Amino acid sequence: MAGTAINRIIGSTDLYDPVHRGESASVNFLTCHDGFTLYDLYSYNTKHNEKNGWNNTDGDNNGNSWNCGAEGETDDPQIEGLRRRMVKNAFATLLCSRGPAMFYGGDEFCNTQFGNNNAYCQDNIISWLDWTRLEKYREIHDFVRYMIGFRKRYAILRKKTKPVACNLPEISIHNGYPWNGGTDSNSRLIGIMYAGRDEHDTGRYCVLLYECLLGDVSDAASGTAERAPVESVCQHVRGVRGWQGYGVLHRVLL
Repeated sequence: MAGTAINRIIGSTDLYDPVHRGESASVNFLTCHDGFTLYDLYSYNTKHNEKNGWNNTDGDNNGNSWNCGAEGETDDPQIEGLRRRMVKNAFATLLCSRGPAMFYGGDEFCNTQFGNNNAYCQDNIISWLDWTRLEKYREIHDFVRYMIGFRKRYAILRKKTKPVACNLPEISIHNGYPWNGGTDSNSRLIGIMYAGRDEHDTGRYCVLLYECLLGDVSDAASGTAERAPVESVCQHVRGVRGWQGYGVLHRVLL
């Protein structure tokens, strides 16, 4: 699973040869109209399609969801905090992945279908966008806006750029420790580093995406300054942006 995740994040070059298909052949998405919303993906272990009228027999039974400790809405601050972090993890991964990014409308403010993963037949609050959640989940909305801007600022996340002078490869893998590209069935941590020039060829930068845990990557980009402009465990504060500069290793910690 870890190796597959790496392949998808770096543009699915195992499926779409960039020599023949370019760098935008893989469209990446988290959720769509079929299945759970992103918030529901981390709020329900099972589908809840009873109101569709088929005794909950319709809809996909393999949602790969996790309720984080309680089924459905909860007042538990720890569970709610974990759900928010998982949503931010998902968006950060999506927007640091090669290929066009797509997300389901409403996921950016944690819209819910109350566990219904087949809501095509509902013309009510189940399938509507609940705009009142925009205020409740303003932090998530601001985080998604920030990540879209982050993706726009660093072209290396979207496409090949001119190489950096320090001989770092365009994409390198650091699973748990520098330059470890191996994975197996027990792998719980992946690290992907992009290195390249900016679009105006005026500076260099590295962006390191860490999934699951924080590891030691100090040797992976020696000679660079190091900042963490994105940490999903922290509350996102609107208007506070990550540090930018020449020769910086930007870490995205999930």
